[in-house]
Amino acid sequence: MKSTFLLFILLRVVSGRRTPLLMGLPNTATVEENAPAGVSIYTFNVTGSPLSSGVVAIHPTIVNSNPLTEAFALVSAGDLMYRVVTTGNPVLDYETMPKSFDLQIFVEDTAGRTDLSTLTVQLADKNERPVFWGNMAIQTVRIYVLEGTPPGLIYRVNATDPEHGQLKYSPLPESVPFWVLENGDILSKREIDYEKDPHSYFLNITVTDPEGLNSTKTVNINIINIDDESPYFTTKQRIYRIPEEQSPGTVVANITAKDPDDEDSPSRLFYSIQSSDTYFSINPSTGVLQVTGRMDRDVPPLKLHPNVSVIVRVEDSPHGGHSSEMEITVIIGDINDNPPECNPSTFRKEINENTTAGIVLLDLRNSCKDVDVDPPNNLFSFTGLSGFGSNNFALDPAESGRLVMTESIDLENPSTPGIEVYSLAVRVQDIAPPNYSNTIYIYIRIKPVNEFFPIFSSLSYEFNVSEITKVGSTIGKVTASDADWPPSVITYSIIAGGGTKDYTNAFWISPSNGDVKILARLDYETTQKHFFTVQASDQEKTATASVTVNVLEVNDEEPICSPSFYSFQIPVSLAVGTNVNGFRIQCQDRDSDPRSFRYFIKEGNMNNHFTFSPVAGSNTSRLILASPFDYESGLDTKWIYRLLVYITDDNLLSAKNKATHLVKTGTVTLSIRVIPNPTTVTTTTPSFTVVTKRENLYLDSAWYVPFVTTLGGLMLLGLLGHLGNLLARWLCAHCPPAPRADSTPLINAPEKKKPKKEVALEMIKLNTVFDGEARDPVTGKMYEFNTQSGARRWKKSNEPLQPTAAMQVTPSVTGNGGQETNSAEVPSKKETKEKRKEPREAANPPTGSSQAPGQDRMEVPKRKEEPEGRELLSTAQQLRH
Repeated sequence: MKSTFLLFILLRVVSGRRTPLLMGLPNTATVEENAPAGVSIYTFNVTGSPLSSGVVAIHPTIVNSNPLTEAFALVSAGDLMYRVVTTGNPVLDYETMPKSFDLQIFVEDTAGRTDLSTLTVQLADKNERPVFWGNMAIQTVRIYVLEGTPPGLIYRVNATDPEHGQLKYSPLPESVPFWVLENGDILSKREIDYEKDPHSYFLNITVTDPEGLNSTKTVNINIINIDDESPYFTTKQRIYRIPEEQSPGTVVANITAKDPDDEDSPSRLFYSIQSSDTYFSINPSTGVLQVTGRMDRDVPPLKLHPNVSVIVRVEDSPHGGHSSEMEITVIIGDINDNPPECNPSTFRKEINENTTAGIVLLDLRNSCKDVDVDPPNNLFSFTGLSGFGSNNFALDPAESGRLVMTESIDLENPSTPGIEVYSLAVRVQDIAPPNYSNTIYIYIRIKPVNEFFPIFSSLSYEFNVSEITKVGSTIGKVTASDADWPPSVITYSIIAGGGTKDYTNAFWISPSNGDVKILARLDYETTQKHFFTVQASDQEKTATASVTVNVLEVNDEEPICSPSFYSFQIPVSLAVGTNVNGFRIQCQDRDSDPRSFRYFIKEGNMNNHFTFSPVAGSNTSRLILASPFDYESGLDTKWIYRLLVYITDDNLLSAKNKATHLVKTGTVTLSIRVIPNPTTVTTTTPSFTVVTKRENLYLDSAWYVPFVTTLGGLMLLGLLGHLGNLLARWLCAHCPPAPRADSTPLINAPEKKKPKKEVALEMIKLNTVFDGEARDPVTGKMYEFNTQSGARRWKKSNEPLQPTAAMQVTPSVTGNGGQETNSAEVPSKKETKEKRKEPREAANPPTGSSQAPGQDRMEVPKRKEEPEGRELLSTAQQLRH
């Protein structure tokens, strides 16, 4: 805004007509530094033009200054006279500000005439007083010094001369224990004692520049009192008299003291008695000495030494510090009376609850006495048994001082439950007047006795837990209580049982509240009941209870049937009602009754050809052909049936229960191949031989088969060895040795032809007929099996499953040059029928026949032979058998 106004003025000056209106300008004026606001620097007049009638439109104004400053202003002095004055903002400072200022002053009259002139203000230097810095520049500095501080530096004064002259500090008076150095350091001359010296000093610190100008500031030094003096007693009296038998609290003396450190305020002192005195005590705050114990002048030590010396200590701190001691003497005056005195005056007795009634708890006469010298002053009695529970106690005999229990106290008694402390009071009183007495306080504590064993709410607990309950679940709670008072803290634990074959600890009990939880999964099929023993203990006595956990059966097991997969072949002409291939399914379920099974074919039973018998109520069922196959009419088109059999365990459930109970289902997969009727083929060969091949196989689970076989083989080897030995002995005995090569017979006997020996051999090979095939569910490979014996073997990939015709091979060994011929005969129709019956006849051989079923025998026709040959043949036959 000011810049805009200045620009406007300058434009008016340039564009208007300039007429000298400012009289006395330009000019130069001088002003001293530090001049206050309102100091007149220069005065000038404004002359108006005739056209303006001496009226000014714009009063003189400082429109610019070089350098810029607001330290100057124009004020009217009346009649078109104006003065240039200082504003005091900022204060003119020769040392820090420019030495000269050019002020441009503008004026305009009502005729539009203007004038602009310059006033040069020169700043004159002036000697200034020294200046204090820091807190001393604005206030009185307060310094706190501890009494007893060693001589040394206390405070450092900081002052400077604006003209940078050398300053000098005026010395302090000799009466003050301080001095000021040339650099402004204030030092103490000596240690200051708060109790002797003034508590505060006001020091006027004067600093002077080289031209004699000075400045003065005040420093207030305060002395802080410390605890360095010992208190002293102000009580002058040292001997006090007091009669005996004064009641506790009687004031003997009022001991006073004072601490020099607390001269200006009440002393806070602490009083105590240092001597071993049982008669007096002193108030630690007020110093009042008073009676606290009974003083009996007639008994030692007061009887011999009635003067009691008391050493009183006064301290200025409760935890050490400075102290003083004073000894006073208290003379105990004798009176002609003494009350009985008991030591101690308070008894504490502890007895077990249920202590027998009539037992003496205390005999107070053993603890009380009257030190009066002459009777009856030294005779006293016990009366006034009172207090809480006094009806359970008595003095027996009366006034004897023998405290007995009148009835046994039971803390568990409902009338006085849990009362453990009885407070009694007994008064011991002189028989002679004025019958002085004292009161004896007796505190009897009934000590609880652990009388009762913890008792379970039941001697045995039985919890029914479902076998599918989650591990960590709470299955029950056992509780035990203890009739003792105060109630005992009972902890629970399992001390026996609670384990399974897999887990040592299958159950856990909370030690604090008796909650029983399971730590392992329960299985009804493995263990139906679990037994364990829990113990409740009150740290001394224990109790036990048995816990039976009944595992509730839940139908969580699926029926498992054997075989789970089966594959076989059946002829298309199989009769209805026939057990298909003798197949029988056998199932078991660990959590279901054998009568709970139902069998039904879920999938694959096209035209309902198959069914199971029985369909329910048994763990064994047979596969039955329910309806005949009809391929000729086209009703049946499938030759392979894949049956998905479902076995459920809900047979014993009602229809209502089936909807709510858990039902498990097992599955069996059957693969049935229907074999069409074979076409009759006419044999064109002149004869044929039926070969029956039978193999003996055994299951891997029949471990005894290899054992028996091995044992039989070893026995057979032993028998053969024995027979070989016998044969060797027989040959040696009956066969003469061969003649030597160089020996010549004495008689030319005719040459004797050696008979030919014929040996009859019989080869037997058993061949099992594999009439079914199935796929192994583990490896996925196909295997063949015999439906009668159950024998199995892996099926070769290139070997079709077909019935094997029985052929009989009869080799003959002739004696014509050792050539062997095989004879084949063409069977007749009758023979053909007999051949068809051969398997049944093989199963039932005629009596006396040595040929086993299915055995192939190779017979060698016998010739007439020499006896020696017959014997060899007989031996061979024995070996064969």
